[in-house]
Amino acid sequence: MANTTDSIRTMAQWAQEGNSPEVLFWVGCAGSFDDRAKKITKAFVQLLQKAEVGFAVLGPEESCTGDPAKRAGNEFLFQMQAMTNIETLNTYGVKKIVTTCPHCFNTLKNEYPSLGGQYVVMHHTQFLKNLIAEGRLHIEGGHYKGKKITFHDPCYLGRANNEYQAPRALLEKLEAELVEMKSCKQKGLCCGAGGAQMFKEAEAGDKEINIARTEEALDTQADVIAAGCPFCNTMLHDGVKTKEKEGKVAVMDIAQLLAQTEDL
Repeated sequence: MANTTDSIRTMAQWAQEGNSPEVLFWVGCAGSFDDRAKKITKAFVQLLQKAEVGFAVLGPEESCTGDPAKRAGNEFLFQMQAMTNIETLNTYGVKKIVTTCPHCFNTLKNEYPSLGGQYVVMHHTQFLKNLIAEGRLHIEGGHYKGKKITFHDPCYLGRANNEYQAPRALLEKLEAELVEMKSCKQKGLCCGAGGAQMFKEAEAGDKEINIARTEEALDTQADVIAAGCPFCNTMLHDGVKTKEKEGKVAVMDIAQLLAQTEDL
């Protein structure tokens, strides 16, 4: 397949042609700049292209949603960042947004409306589930047959927005055995990155949260730890590395797992 970036167009390019895409892909800070998260971005784009979804990105016009600032207690900075984004989105008449980051998903979906940003916002697992249900995306799951996969529920997808079914429905398409951790779904344990904790030094304690969560994942004897958040992905990767299990247990976003089953 050709380079996935070859046919990615910005909202500005769509607007110049007098057209609008089906959906705006909000890439997010992690998906744009973090090397691990860039792989998630690429995998999701591959799936969008495979399903022939007309999508756009904001490119250099996209900035942080303001989630880290808000969680750190800087409401003024959050509103400044949010209003800048809302002005850009409304200028282009954006109606529907999909993102691979639950932090962006939660902020765009639940906190932008009160500031004038009214959009249909979907997490990428929800969007991919719909594409499969509509027959636009076909997943051949034999690649992971016989493997065990455990799924880590991102806080802002699960407890904050009550979405537990979509990611698991996608994992079922892989024909692997889904094994749940001791703490899952409504009782899921945070990876340790939420609430802007990703950007500060750890506080005193007996054990890092990401290590505790990784231990729960490793206890399932899974071959793959599946994630649906770039921050969770990083924290679990680091946990697996700390436990010296890198060669035995993979940490991958659901988009990466689905893309591996495609002939891309």
